[in-house]
Amino acid sequence: MDAKKYILDQSVAEKKLRRMALEIIEDNLDEKSIILAGIRESGSVVAKCIQQILAETSSLQTELIGISLDKRDPKEVTLNRTMDFNDRVIIIADDVANSGKTLLYALKPFLDFQPKKIQALVLVGRSHNSFPVHPDYVGLSIATTLQEHIYVEVSQDKVLGAYLK
Repeated sequence: MDAKKYILDQSVAEKKLRRMALEIIEDNLDEKSIILAGIRESGSVVAKCIQQILAETSSLQTELIGISLDKRDPKEVTLNRTMDFNDRVIIIADDVANSGKTLLYALKPFLDFQPKKIQALVLVGRSHNSFPVHPDYVGLSIATTLQEHIYVEVSQDKVLGAYLK
């Protein structure tokens, strides 16, 4: 059995999340509230962690929603609840950005509205973009081969680490 090659442990992941939360505050100084939209499973945990840090460090109000899609065949994209996204700031959160495809498709439900701004946040960004989506907030940028995969380990509402396989 191969040993996991960790690129982030829990404490470093926490620092990366904290830094990204501070960047969100800085980039949205004039906002009273934002929507954090986590892409199912790991992206939702990342969004929840960011929400907790924002609550501890600022007066910025957050609403958390979940985005569900099949990452291999993302034709159907659903939200766990609908609301009026007009004139709102939306931050789409995911664990890893590979090609940009998941982040691109995650935009779909919001395109029926006129949001003020849509930003993207990922814990780990890779340099293999095939789609014109580049995250606004990246915890760790890493160059990998196309054959390598990055896995983010989460448990309920904590990021435990990320490893390369």
